[in-house]
Amino acid sequence: MSAVGIYGGTFDPIHLGHLHVISQVLQREIIDRLLIVPAGQPLLRSDSPVATGAQRRAMCQLAVDSLPADLRSRVEVNPIEILRSGPSYSIDTVEAVAQTYPGDQILLILGTDAFSKIADWHRSKELQDMVDFIVIDRPDFPGSPNLDINALNVSATAVRAGEIESVSPQVAAYIKEHNLYARK
Repeated sequence: MSAVGIYGGTFDPIHLGHLHVISQVLQREIIDRLLIVPAGQPLLRSDSPVATGAQRRAMCQLAVDSLPADLRSRVEVNPIEILRSGPSYSIDTVEAVAQTYPGDQILLILGTDAFSKIADWHRSKELQDMVDFIVIDRPDFPGSPNLDINALNVSATAVRAGEIESVSPQVAAYIKEHNLYARK
């Protein structure tokens, strides 16, 4: 049995904090394979993503491609939620991943901020019964992580406001090329 991690998020854009989480869960061998799942229509956010689903997927792929080969080979950007019409529900994604990886352990990777709202998620009880959670500490959000990775204090909001140095060079080039977000 393998351990398959699902790391979902808006990734608007994916930044160095996300890459730190990815590197840590793989280097510590907590999971064997990681699926990065950009959200289609996130429901628990107050605002819609700035970048399109296709742009967020492309930035995720560029960020993954910047990882060292030994880590990159264990990561896949999965567009399941972007390609799905209607709202993005984690339970639907978990059910699809469980069908693709029958018999494997499914772990959902969340920050303390997202985990604090888990009771509000669609079919929350079923989701909690289906997966194990890896809850990552967030410097800007107090909570009870079960994995302390010395998370980086980086936010996509800051990147959208112009802190372009908080993304990989490949993602920064994509942002500039596509004129996404505000720039200083």
